[in-house]
Amino acid sequence: MCFELDSVPPIPVIRGAAVSHEDLVLEAGDGNRFAAFAAAPDEPGDVGGVILPDVRGLYRFYEELALRFAERGISAVALDYFGRTAGAAKRGDDFVYMEHVEQTTSEGVQADVRAGVEYLRSNGARAVFTVGFCFGGRNSWLAAAGGHGLAGAIGFYGRPGEARDGTPGPTQRAAELDAPILALQAGADQNIGATDNAAFDEALTSAGVEHEVVTYDGAPHSFFDRSQEQFAAASDDAWTRVLAFIEAHSG
Repeated sequence: MCFELDSVPPIPVIRGAAVSHEDLVLEAGDGNRFAAFAAAPDEPGDVGGVILPDVRGLYRFYEELALRFAERGISAVALDYFGRTAGAAKRGDDFVYMEHVEQTTSEGVQADVRAGVEYLRSNGARAVFTVGFCFGGRNSWLAAAGGHGLAGAIGFYGRPGEARDGTPGPTQRAAELDAPILALQAGADQNIGATDNAAFDEALTSAGVEHEVVTYDGAPHSFFDRSQEQFAAASDDAWTRVLAFIEAHSG
């Protein structure tokens, strides 16, 4: 698992910020109904973010992240991946997620992303970004090839290369990515190495995709977590870059 169940984002809460939130069930174009969590500033804005969680799907960390975005004027909706195989109901901490991860498809994930994008646009968002972590980081970058009209795609410690089954990743599909890319990678990631990140950077450059690939030396996979106090500087820098990227590309 990328985060412990009691993890929370390493982002200061803005006390007194006027935001609203709700649990949702969204429907993708293929009829899939899946759980989501939405947060929005009470003062309407025109920027939104679709949050793609790690392999466990939707749980508290990503609901809290949506709230942190909303406190900063950015509407956000966090998605669950497993509506097709586990339904749209809330799940307990004992949920066995990997058997459901193995049944996901890139097409299904992108159909759900589109539903999230459409939800945000129906509520006034003009510029929509994706923000993903681990499994979600990879799928966030791939969303830039999904025809969603994104303003940008952000990924934390995603796998940029081919999947273990040989499915092309963002590196191989760089020429198809039609939105700016921000990659925030962990230098001490045991499964995603410096060569993977360099290849992604090179592929994006060759394809003419506006991008930044940032590697935090010594930081492990899932460093972006309040409990990882020794990597607080990396987390602070990553969050600053996320907000700056959104501001720069929201038009």
